[in-house]
Order: sequence, then structure tokens, then C-alpha cells
Amino acid sequence: MKDLVRAFDNLPWIIKLILAFPFIDGIAYGIYRIAKGLSTGNLGIFVAGIVWLLVGWAILWIVDLITVILYKRVTVFA
Repeated sequence: MKDLVRAFDNLPWIIKLILAFPFIDGIAYGIYRIAKGLSTGNLGIFVAGIVWLLVGWAILWIVDLITVILYKRVTVFA
């Protein structure tokens, strides 16, 4: 899991931005948050990942798009 998280963290900014688009975001960053939660043992991040998989494609992608544009990384919420 740590390798997956490291791979996402080391992606170029433009790829992170593309992954933050609707529909792609729910899957890509949902899996990222689940992996990060499992690798750090943080239940909050894990739950955020599950929520992202369920509703991230619909509306939560906006949060990721804004944070990737402004901070060049995805907000983990924990």
C-alpha cells in the first residue's frame, strides 16, 4: 500500500489534475485515500476513501480539483 501511495504522491501535477476530473476522481483518489488509510493505520482516511468511491464521482471531485490546482496535492481530510 505504501508503494501505491508513494506512486500517487510522485505523479506529475498535470496527471494529478487529470485524475481530479469527474468520474475519474471518485475511483482514482478514492483508492488513493483507502491505500493511505491502510498504510498509515488511520481509520478516518480509510472511511474518507470509501465515501469518495461512493459519491466522489458526483460532487466531491470539485474539492480535489481545487486542492490540486491550489496546492498541487490531494487533501486527505485527516
